[in-house]
Amino acid sequence: MTQLAGKVAIVTGGARGVAKGIATAFVKAGASVLIVDREADLGRATEAELQALGGDVAFLAMDLADRAALPSIVSTALDRFGKLDILVNAAQASRQLPLADTTDEAMELSFDTGFWPTFTLMRAAYPHLVESRGCVINFGSGAAFDGLPTQGSYAAAKEAIRAISKVAASEWGPQGVRVNVICPFANSPGVQMWRDHAQVDYDAQIAKVALRRIGDCEKDIGAAAVFLASDAAAYITGQTLMVDGGQTKAF
Repeated sequence: MTQLAGKVAIVTGGARGVAKGIATAFVKAGASVLIVDREADLGRATEAELQALGGDVAFLAMDLADRAALPSIVSTALDRFGKLDILVNAAQASRQLPLADTTDEAMELSFDTGFWPTFTLMRAAYPHLVESRGCVINFGSGAAFDGLPTQGSYAAAKEAIRAISKVAASEWGPQGVRVNVICPFANSPGVQMWRDHAQVDYDAQIAKVALRRIGDCEKDIGAAAVFLASDAAAYITGQTLMVDGGQTKAF
């Protein structure tokens, strides 16, 4: 598979879960990948795993809440690979609380790990994506579309990400830079933890999925990201793609 041959990607949160699935799919599609994650041991293990697949992969340990350090992610990719074609902002942390019990700190956690890194990296990557006529893939959530209980801070950050993605698609399109959003439902470690602690709620959510299964981080979400990053999606920008098996009907 060579859909992304010769392309260079940054994937935040790439040490595990959905972002690791995307990084793996990118490597298998021929891209060089810089994985960014705050968990150094896990990140290095993922780096070694993807290198064993024959991928040109590097890992950068970074706490994405350290806003001042974020531009160094882009410079690291440029130093290591010489250019930048694809920016994937997949990292996010949050706390589930009823809205009336959501503290300022909980809201700040969602924005500090999701919205602000996405915005800051988009801004830092922009001139290099113009040069390569590259693309950005950001992450929203069906939880925000559907207004799921206890997801207030998470939903707020995700909808803020979708908002700036739409603006960027409008502003950056004339320069050939595409910006799209994926809303996934996948078998990530976080979802597995939810299943283990709330089986009834998990089963009820699966029952809402038209395809009656949970997505695979690489084969389903990663494949969608490869498509959006590839030349096959050259005329697609400003879109939110629900990669959730039909859980959310976003017509």
